[in-house]
Amino acid sequence: MPKYSESKAINRIIDANINRTKEGLRVCEEIARFMLNSPKFTSGLKEIRHEIGSLVKRFPPSINLLREREILKDVGRDIYINELNRKDIPDVFYANIQRVKESIRVLEEFTKLINRNLAVRFKKARYSIYEIEKNIAKKLSALSDH
Repeated sequence: MPKYSESKAINRIIDANINRTKEGLRVCEEIARFMLNSPKFTSGLKEIRHEIGSLVKRFPPSINLLREREILKDVGRDIYINELNRKDIPDVFYANIQRVKESIRVLEEFTKLINRNLAVRFKKARYSIYEIEKNIAKKLSALSDH
């Protein structure tokens, strides 16, 4: 088990990436819902978002993510590289789905230190994202061709 200072850092990493994952999924879900008008993609993204929430509830009780959250001290808080540059809705989708994949990978890696079964579940969620991204990309491409 990691030392306290490592545990605190791990909890902060996990907390930030849970938030990043769920936020990115919600943005993609809204695009699937309101731009693509796709019940299939909307529900698929929603299911993954809820799965992430369900996995968070499976963390051991000793892990208190909110207790370790230090928003004002977060050195990444004021870094905006490319975050303000979006040219269209597909660009918003691709930026957010990439954020989701990266964040789930971080969750997968750091939960290996806590619970390997959770890490495996995060990996499955990541592969679900790969599949839904591929299908949504086809739909977005077809829309931009018209």
